Amino acid sequence: MGTPVRRALLSVSDKSGLPELAQFLASKNVEILSTGGTARSLRDAGLAVVEVSEHTGFPEILDGRVKTLHPRIHGGILNLRDEPTHRAAVRDHGIEDIDLVVVNLYPFEETVASGAALEACIENIDIGGPSLIRAAAKNHRHVTVVVDPADYQAVMDQLAGGGISSDLRRRLAAKAFDCTAAYDAAIGTWMDDQWGTEEKLPPRLMMTASLNQRLRYGENPHQDAALYSRSAGKGLANAVQLQGKALSYNNLNDADSAVRLVNEFDHPAAVIVKHANPCGVAIAEYSAEAYRKALSCDPKSAYGGIIALNRPLDTECASEIVKTFVEVVIASETDEAAREILARKSNLRLLSCTDAGISGDIVLRAISGGYLAQTPDDARTTPADLRVVTRRQPTDAELADLLFAFTVCKYVSSNAIVLARNGATTGIGAGQMSRVDAAHIAVSKCSSAEQSVVASDAFFPFPDALQVAIDGGATAAIQPGGSKGDEAVIAAADEAGIAMVFTGRRHFRH
Repeated sequence: MGTPVRRALLSVSDKSGLPELAQFLASKNVEILSTGGTARSLRDAGLAVVEVSEHTGFPEILDGRVKTLHPRIHGGILNLRDEPTHRAAVRDHGIEDIDLVVVNLYPFEETVASGAALEACIENIDIGGPSLIRAAAKNHRHVTVVVDPADYQAVMDQLAGGGISSDLRRRLAAKAFDCTAAYDAAIGTWMDDQWGTEEKLPPRLMMTASLNQRLRYGENPHQDAALYSRSAGKGLANAVQLQGKALSYNNLNDADSAVRLVNEFDHPAAVIVKHANPCGVAIAEYSAEAYRKALSCDPKSAYGGIIALNRPLDTECASEIVKTFVEVVIASETDEAAREILARKSNLRLLSCTDAGISGDIVLRAISGGYLAQTPDDARTTPADLRVVTRRQPTDAELADLLFAFTVCKYVSSNAIVLARNGATTGIGAGQMSRVDAAHIAVSKCSSAEQSVVASDAFFPFPDALQVAIDGGATAAIQPGGSKGDEAVIAAADEAGIAMVFTGRRHFRH
């Protein structure tokens, strides 16, 4: 038989499921201690409650900041029931055991996310709650701690059988420490943002995220996977799915690349991603035209791809999209007529996603024994950043395409070569060990590379990869520059009569 419960302390901000739990405890003759709003809620439900101040003989003070921080509370939780000296101490001081602690914390993250004033955020930093949770979790051999209303039923089921098992107490204790760790991490991160170090990569990395959904599997069926999200409610992790079957790990990974890239552009834009690389990108006067231009880059690779738009999805664009097989479509919003069109493809996932561009989050990648961390690649290249290094200047049209192509390069796996013309990609070579091979792939994807510009995510170390693009018909090039071979590369460009600009900035993506 598990551990019985004779006295419980209930103090919660989230009162969902609370009346049912309290009614059950009362039916089992469990004495209920409570505080403030929780006590009022329980009394309104017709339940007998002992106020904590009555139990301790000490009133709540400092506007409720001090109420549960008392030896009669923490002694009742922390004493070891099988340790004679502990039992003698609680008897001597009139301390009564507390066997069940049900606490959830002030809504700090929700308060911050609401845009509340600084003092309101400070007041929503819970002190007594984490102390109660940690005390009960530490003494889980004798005490049950519950921080999530989703666990109320499991506790009631076991109490109905006479007591709470050690297995459940251990699992709930682990969950409790996860809760307080995440809570403190959220507060620490917020305070760092307010007053902390100016270092972009802090001495100690703190992060907190909540399980959003478990995915069927990871990149491959033998891998477990899940989606976690922050509580702010923004970005792809918090997108609203409007239709279609469940998203997969690969869907979400590809969608992240798509939404980040499409939000780089001010003009209406469409991005098609396959296996984390764009296979078509375009800007235009309206979304449907941008999508048609993006699709024409590589329609074969676009089959089964992910589409992201930076404008609301309308009927014209939806009518174009359903002409081919698409896995996921992402837009900030979709009108009802467009949704009816997409609904014909029942498996197509339609997402509504806001604020999905580049954020200030640290970018993490797990390695054996630790993490690599870096700031996001949020640098944007403007005309003022460019240095013309060839005899021929780029035309205004070429200049616009060069900046467009270089932006796309940020999202193409290195080595990356992007060809573009009239605000649309015409060929993309991604993820090759040789830049020459990447150039050959990009040119081979074009029905005609003539009058295209070429962008490289890193410098051309030799003229060979540039020459592939020139032979394919490229008229202008953009690259970071900075190679020992720059002079030879510039000479090759001059000999071919093309324009070339240096950015002074590379965009490796691995």
